[in-house]
Amino acid sequence: MPRNARHGLPMSFKLRISLLLAGLAALSLCCYGLTAQEGQTTIRAEVALVDVVFSATDRNDRPVQGLKPEDFQIFENKVPQNIEYFSSLGKASEVPLTIALLIDTSGSVKDKLGFEKLTAKEFFKGILRPNKDLALIIQFDSEVNLVQDFTQSQSDLIDALDSLSAGNSTALYDAIYLASTEKLKGEVGRKVIVVITDGSDTSSKVRKEEAIEAAQKSDALIYGIGVRTEELDFGVLKKFAEETGGAAFSPRAKFAEIQAAFRAIGEDIQGQYSLAYRSTNPKKDGTFRSIDLRCKIGGVRVRTRKGYYSPKE
Repeated sequence: MPRNARHGLPMSFKLRISLLLAGLAALSLCCYGLTAQEGQTTIRAEVALVDVVFSATDRNDRPVQGLKPEDFQIFENKVPQNIEYFSSLGKASEVPLTIALLIDTSGSVKDKLGFEKLTAKEFFKGILRPNKDLALIIQFDSEVNLVQDFTQSQSDLIDALDSLSAGNSTALYDAIYLASTEKLKGEVGRKVIVVITDGSDTSSKVRKEEAIEAAQKSDALIYGIGVRTEELDFGVLKKFAEETGGAAFSPRAKFAEIQAAFRAIGEDIQGQYSLAYRSTNPKKDGTFRSIDLRCKIGGVRVRTRKGYYSPKE
């Protein structure tokens, strides 16, 4: 069965923030989400493996290829762990990739939206592998709307991008929270959130810390593109990236620079590695556990998430 066959949501369905106000616990896009999340928890509880996706780059931020498990040491809460599985996640990898593209459509991006659409189209064409990977598109301004559900169709994604128009304020944290909890948490394989915005959050109902926790619990890496027309502080995007193992970019509002940022994200994703270890801490207490991954080879920099939440009884 194709991966996207599992998702029966109508394409017009919208993730309304008004639902968030009615109660976060009531949020559910469809019944599959609970089943998938329960299934994922069961798998993690039985297998007790911790999956870690990471990037390894040289001093010039270029991906380093050909690394082996013996090149790494990993610690959980400062306790050394034994790497049991290790693989490269290039284009030939069988591990599926799921991408959630979150596009800021607040009023301030009106003059940049055209560039963002064009570069996002190129990104999808370069990164999605036929019959393997899925992507969705969420727009956020004062509301968070799902404009294209999971699909393998590039034409559907392009049509969705073409339909975007500018709105009002910026609900960045809500967008990341909802993408993580409602769409990505039940998915398998690598999960990536790409956020493109020109400013800071102005209208979210959830806090930054709640959005980061949601992304960590869904095992999603966040890549941020902070498009600037002046000197803006994109520290929040950098924080999201650092906590989840992604990366942040702040290009000027020019086609070539936004294009370069998307290209760098694509290269980073295609140069990733994955490892798994069996935690020496058997407790299923739902606590946050720090991860420290080190490369033994000089000059190789490792970027991964800061930690994970253990399964809970």
